[in-house]
Amino acid sequence: MADDVEQYRAALKRCPPGHSDRPRSLNNLAASLQERFMQRGVPSDLDECIELNRAALLLRPLGHPDRSLSLNNLAVSLRERFTDRGVPSDLDESIELSGNALLLRPLGHHDRPFSLYNLAVSLRERFMQRGVLSDLNECIELNRAALFLFPSGHPPRSHSLNNLAVSLGDRFRQRGVPSDLDESIEFHRAALLLHPLGHSDRSLSLSNLAVSLQERFTQRGVPSDLDESIELHRAALLMCPSSHSDRSQFLNSLAVSLRERFTQQGAPSDLDECIELNRAALLLLPPGHLSTVSLFTQQGIPSDLDESIELHRAALLLRPLGHSDRPLSLSNLAISLRDRFTQRGILSDLDECIELNRAALLFFTPGHSVRSTCLNNLALSLQDRFTERGIPSDLDECIELNRAALSLSPLGHSDRPTCLNNLAFSLGDRFRQRGVPSDLDESIELNRTALLLLPSGHSDRSMCLSNLALSLRDRFMERGVPSDFDEAFSLFLQLPHISHAVSRRDLTVAKSWITFAEDANHDCALIAYQTALKFLDQHVTLLSPSSRHFDVVRMASASLAVDAFSCSIRHGALTTAVELVEQGRAVFWTQLARLSSPFDELSLPGDTGGALATEFKQLSFRLRSTFDKSTEDQSPQIRQLTMQWNDVLSRIRMLPDLSRFLLPPLFSDLQKAAEEGPVIIVNASQHSCDTLIVLRDQNPVHIPIDISRTKVSELSFDFQSVAEQFGSSNHQNTLVGILRKLWHDIVDPVVQALKKSDVQPGSRIWWCPTAEFTLLPLHGAGPYEKGRDNLSQIYISSYTPTLAALVRARQRFSQYTSTQYFVAIGQGNPDSGNELRCVAPELADIAKRLVPIVSSFTSLEDSDATVQGVLDTLNHNQWLHLACHGMPNRQQPFESSFAMRDGPLMDIIRSNWENPEFAFLSACHTTVGDEKSPDESIHLAAAMQFSGFRSVIDWTARGLRWRCTRL
Repeated sequence: MADDVEQYRAALKRCPPGHSDRPRSLNNLAASLQERFMQRGVPSDLDECIELNRAALLLRPLGHPDRSLSLNNLAVSLRERFTDRGVPSDLDESIELSGNALLLRPLGHHDRPFSLYNLAVSLRERFMQRGVLSDLNECIELNRAALFLFPSGHPPRSHSLNNLAVSLGDRFRQRGVPSDLDESIEFHRAALLLHPLGHSDRSLSLSNLAVSLQERFTQRGVPSDLDESIELHRAALLMCPSSHSDRSQFLNSLAVSLRERFTQQGAPSDLDECIELNRAALLLLPPGHLSTVSLFTQQGIPSDLDESIELHRAALLLRPLGHSDRPLSLSNLAISLRDRFTQRGILSDLDECIELNRAALLFFTPGHSVRSTCLNNLALSLQDRFTERGIPSDLDECIELNRAALSLSPLGHSDRPTCLNNLAFSLGDRFRQRGVPSDLDESIELNRTALLLLPSGHSDRSMCLSNLALSLRDRFMERGVPSDFDEAFSLFLQLPHISHAVSRRDLTVAKSWITFAEDANHDCALIAYQTALKFLDQHVTLLSPSSRHFDVVRMASASLAVDAFSCSIRHGALTTAVELVEQGRAVFWTQLARLSSPFDELSLPGDTGGALATEFKQLSFRLRSTFDKSTEDQSPQIRQLTMQWNDVLSRIRMLPDLSRFLLPPLFSDLQKAAEEGPVIIVNASQHSCDTLIVLRDQNPVHIPIDISRTKVSELSFDFQSVAEQFGSSNHQNTLVGILRKLWHDIVDPVVQALKKSDVQPGSRIWWCPTAEFTLLPLHGAGPYEKGRDNLSQIYISSYTPTLAALVRARQRFSQYTSTQYFVAIGQGNPDSGNELRCVAPELADIAKRLVPIVSSFTSLEDSDATVQGVLDTLNHNQWLHLACHGMPNRQQPFESSFAMRDGPLMDIIRSNWENPEFAFLSACHTTVGDEKSPDESIHLAAAMQFSGFRSVIDWTARGLRWRCTRL
């Protein structure tokens, strides 16, 4: 490059003033200097280039055939200097020169499209700096004209398409006209078609289209836009090898899209993949790269943040006053300091962040496109400091800055709803600090205005609804105006209808409304519970039923079902109580049942119905298999399969008599559980403890329990202690005391109610306990007094975790044959655990009793009782006796297992058993699950039941040798 410059200097010396070739020599030297500036960034090269272009222009007066070329060259070099140094006069002069060049290139001139293109680029640059919408409108019209003159197949056409698409996207953000965004997307698609596989610009086109689709998703909430955006980002990433200069940016863009989908839909796999992509991007960035801040924000690695801050300081020192990138360095350092304050609470970081934001704001003069963002950043940091120190002036300044940012986002601007919400939030803060009613009133009106600007489907609409509802709730608490509460609750009820998927945030909002409604003793509490349970059901549909998601659901659903049951009872809605407690309990088993539900029971007439049934079964199998594998790189596959599965499900529900297929069951469906005997739901809630008897042909019978949940927890704890000390000398008296307490407070009132309902002694009853009651032996309750019967002498007790499980088991049993294929499995010498010497005699006794009466009997012992040997045998037997160690896992209950010769048997629920009917578990700890979430019933006995066994007898239930049938 240096050789070219010197050669052109020598050529210019050979063309003194007056020489006919001097203008051309000036032009050639200017072009070579500009190219060297682009390579090396030496400012003097660009300055000399501009002066040479001016000299060439003077030698090409009006009428000269090459005047338009000189005008264009000078315009381009001035625009380049503006980009480097930010001097406004350079950009204004560039636009004026480009306009003059265009006038000299009328319609038909072969260079007219290039002049149109260059002028459009400069006008967009000025719009970005000063925000004058007329510049942007003219830019768009010039881009349209240039595109018209670049025919199909012309090399610059793709660049023209891209520029037009980008400028339309800019105008959409300013005016909010949906057609601008739609047209922008179509032009990006057209540009992509001109960049086929192998084209150097294909990855950039993919990325541009992906960003526009993500923006449309934000506006309208259509999941397919976000999903396509993610797939386009993936395709762009695949085209960038590890050494590609854009790879880190593409990694980050894909991570942002995945984080957006996680925020909207709550699928943890998206967030997991997002973090891994950010880690990969971080490895490609040199220390101090400006992207370090955004990567830390999603990863939270403290060492990266510390290094980022120090390197941003170093970068700032290299960008003194007057440097075009100084405001960017100020802003980036401020952001990283605020992040560190958020992480560690160092007040000096926050103070410095505020001062840096103030300094950056001075550079972004009124009209600059970034000014509103800088105002917002300063406002946020001041609000942080107010929250930390309570200095009123910080909050007042924050409000004024938010007002200024709002004034820079006029009607139609895509940031206006956000600015309205920010100002509303800070005014709400000031109301809570000073109690000035006008602040709360203005906050509510701002939220109302923001809500009007967010169309149905917009990703921020849910948050805006929540904020407005909470502000109205605050005003109701302040002034007691019923209309505020009614409006607030009506807004809350809109939440289920505006999201395509539910996140944990929606569940949190719903639970806050439950708390408020309960505290206010308002009639809407029951509706709040119903809404929250609907959210829970939708949220769980997006999660694989595995250990890694168990904690997520446990936190989201804690006490929700039992409290909903109590609320329904208090409102006299007994059938609703049954429906809600079913909907909120054992949600993981419910999800597994959805994916495994047999389709044979459905009558689908015609070829269409048969094809639909086949499609549903295939998708259910594929989705469950994908969930089972649970690898992170399968998250796009899970997403796609879930969408297809939901689509088929919607079509099935359009068929006659199938409108509620796989929806939470109604009471009329659940009442079938009582066809062979009453089902007693025993519930412990923080609000009340109740028993509800579900009968075959009557309305439920409610029996209040005069006991608190705290007392139930104490009884449960005492019983667990007794179970762990089984065999000690003093456990008997404690146990009898617990059983007497259960009898007097709970079981005896139930027995009296059963007798009044004509349930004859000797009948079979099913207990369906919730919460802490699941850990107590209700079947063993009794007065233990001379002359009085205990429960076991009055009724035959069985258990079921849910009513739906009992109904489902009986439906499957109706398909069974009368033949009994029985297998007895015993493992007395497992790979871990103590030796069980009684196993061999136990299996011998079982064989002696059963061989004469069953169709087939198989015994599997010791060396034959391996994991694979057991699974193979179970696939061909309907009846099972299992004698071995049970190995519960309290931290990860899905990993609980039976101990076999060569390892743990955990794949119970994934076994493809043929018509399982009866299981007798002669194993320890088979009903030990997660004590923090007893309603999920994630334990070995429940796994056997889910696998299809109609009846499960747990001989060693809860560590005590009582016989209790699970179904």
